[in-house]
Amino acid sequence: MKTFVTRHRDLIICFFLPILIMGSYFASRGMAPFGSSSLLTVDLGQQYVDFFAYLRTSLLHHPASLLYSFSKGLGGEMWGTNAYYLLSPLNLVLLLFPHQWLTSGIMVVLLLKYGLAALSFGWLLKHEHLQTGSRLIIFTTGYAMMGWMIANQLNLLWLDVLALLPLVIAGLLKISRQESANMYIGWLTLLIIDNYYMGWMVCLFTLPFLLWQLSRQNAPASKTVFKTYLLSSLTSVALSAVVLLPTIWALTTSKGTYTTTSIKWRLEYNPLYLFGKLVPGAFNFNQMPSGQANLYLGMLPLFAGLLYFFTPTERQRSRWLAGAITGGLLLSCCWPPLDLLWHLGQFPVWYPARFSFLISFWWLWLAAVAWRPHRPISWRLALLLVAIAGSGAGLAWGLRKQLDYLTPWQIGIGLLLAGLAIAMLYLDQRRLSYFGVALAALTIFDLSFNAVTALNKLSYVSQAQFANYTKALVKVSQQNRQTDHGLYRIAKDFARTKDDPFQGDFFTGDHFGSTMEPTVSKFFQRIGQPAGDGYVTYSNGTPVTDSFLGMKYYWQAQRQGLGPAGNVILPLVANRPDWKQAPVVSQTSAVQIRQNRWALPLAFAANARILQFNPTTLDPLSYQSQFYQTLAGQAKEPELFTVQNFDHVEFVNLPTSRQITGITVRRQKLMAPAQLTLTIKPQTNDPYYLTLGAALKDNATITLNGRPLKQYPTYQNTIVTTIADHAKGKTITVTIALKKASLWLQNVSLYRLNRARFEQSARRLQTAPLKITSWHSNRFTGTITVTKARQVLMTSIPYTRGWHVKIDGHPVATHKAAQTFLAVKLPKGTHTVSFTYWPPYWWLGLTITLLTALGWGTWQKRKA
Repeated sequence: MKTFVTRHRDLIICFFLPILIMGSYFASRGMAPFGSSSLLTVDLGQQYVDFFAYLRTSLLHHPASLLYSFSKGLGGEMWGTNAYYLLSPLNLVLLLFPHQWLTSGIMVVLLLKYGLAALSFGWLLKHEHLQTGSRLIIFTTGYAMMGWMIANQLNLLWLDVLALLPLVIAGLLKISRQESANMYIGWLTLLIIDNYYMGWMVCLFTLPFLLWQLSRQNAPASKTVFKTYLLSSLTSVALSAVVLLPTIWALTTSKGTYTTTSIKWRLEYNPLYLFGKLVPGAFNFNQMPSGQANLYLGMLPLFAGLLYFFTPTERQRSRWLAGAITGGLLLSCCWPPLDLLWHLGQFPVWYPARFSFLISFWWLWLAAVAWRPHRPISWRLALLLVAIAGSGAGLAWGLRKQLDYLTPWQIGIGLLLAGLAIAMLYLDQRRLSYFGVALAALTIFDLSFNAVTALNKLSYVSQAQFANYTKALVKVSQQNRQTDHGLYRIAKDFARTKDDPFQGDFFTGDHFGSTMEPTVSKFFQRIGQPAGDGYVTYSNGTPVTDSFLGMKYYWQAQRQGLGPAGNVILPLVANRPDWKQAPVVSQTSAVQIRQNRWALPLAFAANARILQFNPTTLDPLSYQSQFYQTLAGQAKEPELFTVQNFDHVEFVNLPTSRQITGITVRRQKLMAPAQLTLTIKPQTNDPYYLTLGAALKDNATITLNGRPLKQYPTYQNTIVTTIADHAKGKTITVTIALKKASLWLQNVSLYRLNRARFEQSARRLQTAPLKITSWHSNRFTGTITVTKARQVLMTSIPYTRGWHVKIDGHPVATHKAAQTFLAVKLPKGTHTVSFTYWPPYWWLGLTITLLTALGWGTWQKRKA
């Protein structure tokens, strides 16, 4: 061990230094486990932490959910989803941390990724004899703590690329020297499997890097090198086919449907804005949804990279090619055609220029090639660098009004650091004692200042907010499973994120992810639920949707789940008074579990006309009625929901109108409050519902009986909300207060559900359920007795090619019902039905992977 430490002391320091720096910062901010805060912010807090909980639960309890999970919305494939989010080997560390302490596990994983990035890059520089000693620390710290890493540390799924990229490049350099391609194939395969998205970017980068490397070599570029490079790259793709093929299919049915088909050829923003990113701390929250590439990597590496273009020992063609590559990478940050190429044909939704880690790697590599020990720079070159620094600072000063992340003191400190860096580059030739330590100290301070300044501009979720909610969620989930071990869904009136089902290991109708199936989102929009391109939320249900979607239980927060200090740990996002009549079957200290007697099973016999169901109505309650009545074979019966009139409408500081829905109201006095009060007194105990268009979301404040209407805050479509149930003779008031000068009352309509008619249809559908006898996440079996002709086995499972159905042991064709759901035709009689899901192309991908591995192994033996 002593010999190992002595031999690799510099690499060990490189590994632990960024861990120590960032760990100290996290501890100073009191982030778990060091205090009351956490690392959770933006997508890490709203999405990824729940995915990590899902991975932990799947590996420990039900591995089949790695293929398919009913926790993903109404159910969805997970193989391709995992390929984007969860295939990092470092995620196995999270198995050591229980749900409420996942935040601490995330910190451990993040710090490891900082350290491994530095270690990998340091090994590459040392292996290629480019840098050693204290200079190695400068480059590895600049690499591990580059601006891209600081800005994207919350996107843990991307960060492995910083550790794997240097190893891929090491293998590529071997190919350029006509040595073995095994290293390149092995590490590139691991990168593609680890995260195909980052792998794509690295694959694109390897070609210009190889061309530049060949331009530097004395021997002419050989066709053998390119042949080996292409065959090796294809081998890596083939070896990862078991992941790639199912993932490509998953993308074509989800995220890939949004791929841009028209390209704009004008610049996205002024390229000069990129100079602002060369100032330390050039980052804030507004840079996440849109902004410029995060390019900061320290002033010493920045100016050392410029030295490459003035290095006489480098061929002129190599310097010109390096300039062209640099220009192309920078242009990719703001020119749509190249931007789309790097991002697989889709503009990033948040986190722009995700490939920009390659720019930092490339620049650091040029700096490592050019800046060698005791290679002096002339005073003329030093003055040129000073002029460049001064011009850059002046440009940043002029842009500070357009770039809200720049402040005068940041620019001043950046200029000071630039001056010190240039001075040290010039004095480096003097062979001063301990000068290398001073160089490293300057870089460490520089990068630490950048990290602290940038990260201090973000806010984070408190540890208590996450842990208390998670503890309550997991507790009620476990309690429900003790009550009922079957396959069913649950509706709830509280939420922390749309991926709560992953965190709590239960099934409902919520999900937020990049591989959200568009058909499910569209169905949710049609029935009045908040939904968009990448998310669905089941917060606005009715007895009709609760029944069809199999919401067998309701989780209702008790007093909003108040904590010991009176703080709300279960924030309400739904108003469901129509649950009050459902019996309480169990409860925890924070949640009541109610049972829905009208819930349908996951599969049941329904009228065959549902296969042709395609209404054109845009009204969500009319759609629900027609859909449900068609299932029950009562399509010609009156609708379940009927439009109601308000008993009284009061306009305050608004012009009066006999019509409500669809009109635009304007303040009469611009500075005075304006509101619309709608009053009803129900004549029955049936539930009443209000539809609200998306125009009201940000432009009005809505209260119900004087209290804020509990509603999930983000929606892009007309939603349905319950305002009364069993309220006969009571006065119900809805107040809509304007936030702006005018308001479009989009789809503001009142409806009543005919409860008796609904219950009649529900009983009809409950007569022939599929009684599930056994189930796992990707398969289930049951029996059903059908007594009527022209019936189908209808499910509330989203249709996909991956589901395979057998009736009495014989495979049958599957159909898509209502443009969304899986159904099969079913003859009369008693039948055993089995459903099995396998990711499409999974077996083909596995075959290609195994054959390629066999062929590669055989080839290696022959060569040996």
